[in-house]
Amino acid sequence: MSRSVYAVIMAGGSGTRFWPASRGSRPKQLLPLAGGDLSLIAETVERIAPLVPSERVLVVTSELLAEATAAELSMLPPENILAEPLGRNTAPCVGWAAAHVRRRDPSAIMMVLPADHHIGDPETFRKTLATAIAAAADGALVTVGILPTRPETGYGYIEQGERISDGVYAVTRFVEKPDLARAEQFLASGGFVWNSGMFFFRADAVLAEFERQLPAMAAQLTEYDAAAKEGREAEVVRSTYASLESVSFDHGIMERAQRIAVVPGSFGWSDLGSWTTAYELASKDAAENAVRADGVLVDSSGCYVSAPNGKLVALVGLHDLVVVDTGDVLLVMPRERAQDVRAVVDVLKSRRDPRV
Repeated sequence: MSRSVYAVIMAGGSGTRFWPASRGSRPKQLLPLAGGDLSLIAETVERIAPLVPSERVLVVTSELLAEATAAELSMLPPENILAEPLGRNTAPCVGWAAAHVRRRDPSAIMMVLPADHHIGDPETFRKTLATAIAAAADGALVTVGILPTRPETGYGYIEQGERISDGVYAVTRFVEKPDLARAEQFLASGGFVWNSGMFFFRADAVLAEFERQLPAMAAQLTEYDAAAKEGREAEVVRSTYASLESVSFDHGIMERAQRIAVVPGSFGWSDLGSWTTAYELASKDAAENAVRADGVLVDSSGCYVSAPNGKLVALVGLHDLVVVDTGDVLLVMPRERAQDVRAVVDVLKSRRDPRV
């Protein structure tokens, strides 16, 4: 039986690690941070176009970002932008989207993808997704795991079990972000992959898991179905969404699902976690500087420079810096401290500064 495939793009994040370019009203996924001219979310939709037509791509974002997201993705029908009144983590996001997919096609398979990842090898990526889609056809909940290249402590891991079919393995367990010693053990064992946050399943299968594991949330989703028949879904969602349990899809559903599988893959994946990653993906000059501006760099190397069109940025005798100018904000920091930009955001939030 051939099943329709839908894509659900999760696009509600704030991306504080890319401040000051990323703000509450224009977060990471709406910015071109992967070295090209397209925003991350536009790249995500373009990347899967050979697998899923635009009319079957749904995007879950916030009410605040719905208009900007729709403008960025003008190829999508307006009704395919689902606007959450507030963020309640990823389980409500996936559940609400699954309810929408089931209304359109009860037998459909859906893939759930983050909006803000970079993929270096799109063709291999699509082949991996096709394997995951096929594995989900019989009712399993499937995820894609990234073959690890280093003992990374910033990602969750998945332990692979027995082989189910070509490229598909049972999941033994999900593991929280480990310390360095455990990450080194995972890498040496060869039986662990990074948790990518990509999921594949039939809409009816995942909603059955909601009924089993998160029954209160499942009941609310049923109410949304009833309201949709009356043309009142937006109103009911706005008045009740805050009552949904704030829980991740991993913890709320995947970790205790009855049938889970993982498809390991390697396709130049990056979750674009900081300005350091943006530097690594950008084109560089002979001195290893990545300059997205009108820049003059003298005796400087290893720097990432971004500034508005028309602004000249000059560096002399500087090395391994991140310099980001957005017109109203100038950020300068060592590349190795890129993760600490969140501390600046925290201070600004405490001051109720609007520039976050």
